[in-house]
Amino acid sequence: MVTGPQHIVSAFSEELDQLSADLLRMGGLAEAMIRDASRAVVTRDIALAETVIERDLEMDRLEREVEGKAVRMLALRQPMAADLRNVIAAIKLSGGIERIGDLAKNIARRSIAVANEDNRTALRGIERLGQAVSRMLQVSLDAYARRDPVAALGVLDQDDDIDSHYNSLLRAMLRFMAEEPDQIDARSNFIFIVKNLERIGDHCTNIAKVVHFIATGQRGGDAERTTSPQPE
Repeated sequence: MVTGPQHIVSAFSEELDQLSADLLRMGGLAEAMIRDASRAVVTRDIALAETVIERDLEMDRLEREVEGKAVRMLALRQPMAADLRNVIAAIKLSGGIERIGDLAKNIARRSIAVANEDNRTALRGIERLGQAVSRMLQVSLDAYARRDPVAALGVLDQDDDIDSHYNSLLRAMLRFMAEEPDQIDARSNFIFIVKNLERIGDHCTNIAKVVHFIATGQRGGDAERTTSPQPE
């Protein structure tokens, strides 16, 4: 039985692997929540929206679990260099993924409020934007799994497309509100849904920047964004 330094290194590596697996599980849950929340809006599926809202409890539990493991590793293992980056990044990533879950939950809640609306322009735009940010998160998580800095930087390039799509959809919503002032409440719900999707894109960008830092020790792109969900 190995009990010396080699055993300690091996045990720490296993803990890092488990931390990564937990983060990817959180990411998979976030992807599903985005996909289902967007689908609930488009298909006006209240039951699906309610399942998204319920899954946020699991997301919160996973975040607490990952953060607890990371803090214990910092206290007991005192990692250095690349190992330290991995542990610190796990705390940042779990927080970012959890916030994406919050935003997906907000979208699901809003979808219930617009379940009787049939604004085709808004629904098509939300469907496309939801698919785009879901793919963005998937690429970010794949980059994390492979510790791929090039793929992480590629995510940053997608953010401009997300912002352009968001701005175009927002202008259309504001125009509809001006033309039909009696529909302001419904249009406002659509605007909040679109804004939450845009915020998810921002968090995906932040995840990609953290992944780049893990892989290279250098910060990729501009300073990390500080968006945070505002539950609606």
